[in-house]
Amino acid sequence: MTPDVDEELVVIPRSSLDKPWRTIVWNDPVNLMDYVTHVFQSYFGYPHARAHELMLQVHHDGKAAVATGPREDVERHTEAMQEFGLWATSDPGTE
Repeated sequence: MTPDVDEELVVIPRSSLDKPWRTIVWNDPVNLMDYVTHVFQSYFGYPHARAHELMLQVHHDGKAAVATGPREDVERHTEAMQEFGLWATSDPGTE
């Protein structure tokens, strides 16, 4: 004898642990725009146009999300940005 099974789909809410995290690079008065573009190209492998676009977002908006993903990956990217001398933080994404 098998128990009755409700065939409705059970939706389990996503926890904040499931959400992608972000590496945020903040504007600073130290690093040159060309250097920031170079870092985004060399570390993330972004094409020059995308790296330049992100650098301009940092410059004009004060910050830009340069990477998203699992927390461990994002923390590694954030540490790498800091090693390049950029002001970077990690935070849980809003998506």
